Amino acid sequence: MSRVVTTYHQRIAQEKRELIVTAATALFLELGYDRTSLARIAECSGVSRATLFKQFPTKAALFDAIVTKSWSTADEENPPPAGNVVDGLTTIGRRYAELLGRAQMTDLFRIVIAELPRFPELARAQFSHGKMPYFESVRSYLSAEHEAGTVRVEDVDLAATQFLGMISNYVFWPTLLVPGWEVSAERVAQVVDEAVRTIAARYATTGQGASTND
Repeated sequence: MSRVVTTYHQRIAQEKRELIVTAATALFLELGYDRTSLARIAECSGVSRATLFKQFPTKAALFDAIVTKSWSTADEENPPPAGNVVDGLTTIGRRYAELLGRAQMTDLFRIVIAELPRFPELARAQFSHGKMPYFESVRSYLSAEHEAGTVRVEDVDLAATQFLGMISNYVFWPTLLVPGWEVSAERVAQVVDEAVRTIAARYATTGQGASTND
């Protein structure tokens, strides 16, 4: 019975955490980071101040949670195995495009850009807790392919930047600058496929798929 009760309380705590993060994101966008108080976030999320402060003692901690949520993926613990760079990069590229297509990702960048002059620590949090861990996962994958002999990449940082940049420059960045910018699912798939082909053409060692099982 105690396990059931513990599970119930954990679920309720997680639900309240989600409400807090959602309310904070909306208020940061509407009012700005500086003018949004934790008390206002508690009111808008429908939780007590005590509950909010227990979860997030500072606004900085709350913003870190927004970053983590925005960059989290269900598949982040399961990187594709090395052995075929086309298959692996296609999986990574599709995950990345899906991640960038989320509304909360656009919201996160808008908050950071708007508040950058006064709160550069928000950009540092976005970089260190969000973008860099994701970048490192792609870098590690390319390093594994290099070790497997499917690609020859002397500068994995550059290769990872090239690959992710080809996708984000079309799928994501225009959404911040061009009102109504939308990219169809078919176009996203094409963008990912072309990025994969470009990287494979540049770095693969045994043909386009670079499969060690061929």
